[in-house]
Amino acid sequence: MNKTLKVPALRIRQGKERQLFSLAIEGKNITRVAAISRIRRGEEDLLGYQRPEVQSHIREIQRYIESENPMIPNPVIIAFDERVEFESSQENSDIGYLVIPVSDNEDFIKPGFIVDGQQRTAALRDAEIESFMMPVSAFIANNDEEQREQFMLVNSTKPLPKTLLHELAPHTKGRLPSDLQARKFPSLLTQRLNFGEGPLKGKIKTATNPEGIIADTSIIKMLDASLKEGALYRFRDPETGMGDESKMLSVLNHFWSAVKEVFSEDWEKKPRDSRLLHGVGVLSLGSLMDEIDQLYMTIKGSEVRGEPTPYDFFKAELETIKDVCHWSSGAWDFGKDIEGQPIKRRWNELQNLSKDISLVTDYLVDYYQNS
Repeated sequence: MNKTLKVPALRIRQGKERQLFSLAIEGKNITRVAAISRIRRGEEDLLGYQRPEVQSHIREIQRYIESENPMIPNPVIIAFDERVEFESSQENSDIGYLVIPVSDNEDFIKPGFIVDGQQRTAALRDAEIESFMMPVSAFIANNDEEQREQFMLVNSTKPLPKTLLHELAPHTKGRLPSDLQARKFPSLLTQRLNFGEGPLKGKIKTATNPEGIIADTSIIKMLDASLKEGALYRFRDPETGMGDESKMLSVLNHFWSAVKEVFSEDWEKKPRDSRLLHGVGVLSLGSLMDEIDQLYMTIKGSEVRGEPTPYDFFKAELETIKDVCHWSSGAWDFGKDIEGQPIKRRWNELQNLSKDISLVTDYLVDYYQNS
C-alpha cells in the first residue's frame, strides 16, 4: 500500500511559471523518494541521463558524514513527477508542505530523479549514522526530457565526461550552453552513425558504447567542419543548422565504406596500432571527403546537387592517395620545409594535436588536388 511523505517546504516562484521548492529530507529517505537514472540505450532511443557512481568519491563523503561534526550545505537537486503536490499552509501562501508518495513495494516507481547529488545521496544511504537532514532543492518536471535538460544545465560547468554531454545534447529541446548547443546536430549524426547501420556502427566511443575505438570528439569535429563548408553543407538548413539527416548519413556511410575498403588492412586496428581511426586519420580524411565531394559536384553539375556522392566515386578517388598513406607502418614524406629540409614522420609519431592533424590534412588535400 502506498503512503505519503509530507515535508515542510518553501515555494519559490521563478519567471512566469517556474516553481522551485526548498526543503530538508532525512538523508536516508532520499533514496525512498528519488532514483538515479543512469544513462543507457533502449532499442531505439537514449534513456536516462546520469553518470555511474564513483565509489572512491562516495567513500570519502561517507567518511566525512560519519565524522564528529559534518555539514553539507549544498542541496541535492531532485526532479519530481506530477504525483508530487505542494500544499499551502494558508491560501496563496508560499509556505507549506510537499506531499511525496512513497512505498516499500519493489515494483513502486519512485516519483523523483536525482538531477545533482547522486554521490552525496549514495554516501548518506551507506553511512552508519542515525540521522542527517539533507537540504534539497526540488522542482516538478513535466517529462523525462525536462529532467535531462536540467541535469545538463546544472552540470555543464562541472568536469562531467564530454562523451556523456555530447550523447545527451541531441535529446534536449531547451537552450544549452553555447558550446553544447553548437554540437547538438553533429552529436546527433554521430549517434546515427554509431547505432545505425553502416561502417562506423559500434566503433565510436560514447557513454553508452565505451567499447568503441574512435573518440566521439574526433567524429563530431569532422562532422561540424563538413556541415559548415563541406560535403554535408548542401543538405543543411541554414536557418536551423540541422538538415536532411538521411542524405547526410548516405554521404558519410558511402565515404567511410570506401575508406574501409581501400584501407582494409588498417580498418580493424585500434588507434594505438594505426592512425586511420585515430583523430589524425578521422579529421584529415574528413577534409578529403569534402574535397572529393566538391569534385563530384563539379563534374556532374547542378543536377546532382540534391543527391549524395556515391560509394564508387569515393572509392575510386581514395585509391589515388592510398600509396602515400602510412597509417600503421613506415613513414610519411611531407616534402620539404622552407629551408629545404625534408619533413618525414614515422606513422606512430603522429599525435592527436592540431599541428599534426593540419600536417596530414594539408598533405593529403594538396596531393589529391595535384594528382
